[in-house]
Amino acid sequence: MAYELFEQLSGELPDAVIFPSGGGVGVIGMWKAFEEMEQLGWRPEKKAGKQRPRMIAVQAAGCAPIVKAWDEGKTTVDAWPNASTLAAGLRVPRPYGDYLVLDILKQSRGTAVAISDYEIKESVLHWARTEGIFAAPEGAASLAAYRKLRANGFLSENDNVVLFNTGTGLKYLDVLNQKKTPSSRHIFVIIGPD
Repeated sequence: MAYELFEQLSGELPDAVIFPSGGGVGVIGMWKAFEEMEQLGWRPEKKAGKQRPRMIAVQAAGCAPIVKAWDEGKTTVDAWPNASTLAAGLRVPRPYGDYLVLDILKQSRGTAVAISDYEIKESVLHWARTEGIFAAPEGAASLAAYRKLRANGFLSENDNVVLFNTGTGLKYLDVLNQKKTPSSRHIFVIIGPD
């Protein structure tokens, strides 16, 4: 993903990256790629003081162990009890690479943001109506986070910010059409002979 950013932005990187982070491996992978780009000499502007993007981890309010640890200044997370969110990819009560994500947020001058299921649904609708993008709830959480961070001044209108959508809303038709968000979602397939 980081290499795609670099290519699509003609050898530049954004000021900030907002990434829906259940387990946080996307944040970890991008940070590693930014380091590789520097080692390869692809980012000579680093020497001139140009920083890597601020990394922003987005989680659902019903399962936000990284956000809680970040807000408390911890270096690891505690397991999130009774995790609940319509965004299945954000329902990770105990991320494996928690300490790495928290360190990356600190190094990058980033942050972690929790988004309610209501805000997620509103962002799915907004993107669909205005941009024709039917984002998965995980991706729509990045739009809701962007709005929050603009409202509180963490991001400015001059910041070049990339929001990641990690899937399609087509996987979520069942929950997006419901008035009440289910506390859990049981998805299973039975494979057997015809």
